[in-house]
Amino acid sequence: MTMAGAIANIIDDLENRGHLKGTDIANIADVSAATVSRWRTGKATPQPRTQLVIADLRYVVDRLADIYTADETRIWLYSRNALLGGERAIDLINQNRTEEILAAIERMDAGAFL
Repeated sequence: MTMAGAIANIIDDLENRGHLKGTDIANIADVSAATVSRWRTGKATPQPRTQLVIADLRYVVDRLADIYTADETRIWLYSRNALLGGERAIDLINQNRTEEILAAIERMDAGAFL
């Protein structure tokens, strides 16, 4: 599979498992919606840093899918969260702070919400 095909699959997965639209992915990755559209059609591929953001986003969505429905996952990503010190997961992903999100998900999965 080509890089373009892999990226298109990730975008489809984010839409299906996290109900994230192209505009959501664009906002999280700090690119335009048109750029995400070009990734989906294989006309462009993300820069390396953006590839990391998208990969982290996919991993977080996959982990949240074990706990929440797709709609709940989307809401969780956009909401301020006490487990994240009042920050939003989408902002932390963009800031390369995914480990904090994963730690919070682990606490939720273990039933330790405080």
